[in-house]
Amino acid sequence: MTAPRSNSGGKIVLAVCAVLAFCLFAALGTWQVKRLQWKLDLIERVDGRVHAAPVAPPGPQQWARVSAESDEYRRVRVAGKFLYDLTTRVQTTTAKGIGFWLMTPLCTDEGHIVFINRGFVPMQAGDLNRPAPPKAGPEPCAGASGPRADVTGLLRMPEPKGRILRENDPQHDRWYVRDVPVIAAARGLANAAPYFIDAPAGQEYPRDAGEQPVGGLTVIDFPNNHLVYALTWFALAAMVAGGYYLVLRYERRKTREHRCRTAPR
Repeated sequence: MTAPRSNSGGKIVLAVCAVLAFCLFAALGTWQVKRLQWKLDLIERVDGRVHAAPVAPPGPQQWARVSAESDEYRRVRVAGKFLYDLTTRVQTTTAKGIGFWLMTPLCTDEGHIVFINRGFVPMQAGDLNRPAPPKAGPEPCAGASGPRADVTGLLRMPEPKGRILRENDPQHDRWYVRDVPVIAAARGLANAAPYFIDAPAGQEYPRDAGEQPVGGLTVIDFPNNHLVYALTWFALAAMVAGGYYLVLRYERRKTREHRCRTAPR
């Protein structure tokens, strides 16, 4: 009785596939571990910014260097006079229902403009048919009147993309995301900061502010599932290694049994 023909080619292909799959899953698991560390560092960094003492927001000389990584959710304090007539209403949905963010430009004491998200107001009948605010004049802050306001809030970066199937429509004054550079251009405000500030809960406004929105609704949530993903990838790598080991053991057992059957007696 002759020995079975060796299937060395198939074994080599199986070994190569097992090694490649193991390396791929192990690499993905390692990448998720690195992402986990990055996410934990981000959460710690943002938490430190949110609870730190307020600082002055970046001025015009620093605007080109402002970024989400280095500045978003930083607690800042700014003072100036609001241009309530140029408020932009941005449609949104919050825990309080459907309504608008009130994005109002503030003429700062330093002479430039910062948009303040004064907070949320619920949608009322006729809100979608309001006339668009007028365009600002050449020197909008020169004519700013009314009482001075102090705002301590969180610096936020603009939201450049619209929600699913909905994007900002400046021509018809329909706003769905807080893309402040586009809003500033639509209002004729040339010297506006490339970020906005979320006003806190309890922020007081003078009586000429009109609506009194609810502030302090900033949602700071960083989903952190990287540990689960890492464990999943490492488990798949272990399954590949374990499966290949079982195949090898099975092949060796078959070889031993064949030798025992064919050994001369």
